Amino acid sequence: MSKNTNIEICPIARSLSVLGDSWSMLILRDAHTGFTRFDQFRKSLGIAPTMLTKRLSVLVDEGLLEKRQYSEHPPREEYVLTQAGQDFLPVLFVIGAWGRKHKPYEHSEEMVKFLDAENGTEIKPIVIDQVTGAEIGTRLIRQQS
Repeated sequence: MSKNTNIEICPIARSLSVLGDSWSMLILRDAHTGFTRFDQFRKSLGIAPTMLTKRLSVLVDEGLLEKRQYSEHPPREEYVLTQAGQDFLPVLFVIGAWGRKHKPYEHSEEMVKFLDAENGTEIKPIVIDQVTGAEIGTRLIRQQS
């Protein structure tokens, strides 16, 4: 019987093996704002086409994005969020909130804000434990394996 490694049994480690680079997270951020096309991602991110191709391929292979053909002549594909990709949005917001607090931008008035599309208010996330209702980060935690 083989012993599982920490990476195999830890969901954070397994997730980081897929999403642990900034390009993947920024692609998902842009996908959540409605981008679906290669050129949209490339222009928004200023990423090299070869790197974008690699990252999109990983996100498709890992089930966060799905390729769909939107044109037959010429053949063109777009990248659409899957349920797993949609479920990643709260993670992006929490990372952004951490960055806003701990990695402030010199010209904070220029910092990107994310707004609710229906009412225009800035989104300010908190994470709570579903069982206790306590805000995550206000209590000590422990691991169990």
